[in-house]
Amino acid sequence: MKAIKPSAYARFLNALDSLDRISPSKKLDAIEQQLLNHIYLASVNGEKLLVGDVILLEQFGSQATLHGRLKNLVGKGYIQLMDDKSDGRRKSVRVTNKAEKHYQLLSECLTKALNL
Repeated sequence: MKAIKPSAYARFLNALDSLDRISPSKKLDAIEQQLLNHIYLASVNGEKLLVGDVILLEQFGSQATLHGRLKNLVGKGYIQLMDDKSDGRRKSVRVTNKAEKHYQLLSECLTKALNL
């Protein structure tokens, strides 16, 4: 079979695969990655997300699934939950430096894939 020249997207996927092999224990599942993407984009856009807002995102799963995934993202160090100073029952969701570094690495992979 004749090999085809890899596209920029194929090179990007290969780079992502190599990142996952570096630290497989920190690998996010598909729902966690989508949820983190949503939280990160909200952060980039200056939106304040509350835990209650996130667990209502039906496109990612049930409330129980989303609550568990938020807990996993906290445990893996990608997000933190901050108590609301005016209402102790509310918690805001914020990305951590680790999440920002994760997205910086993804950006670097994309840039390298496009420049080859």
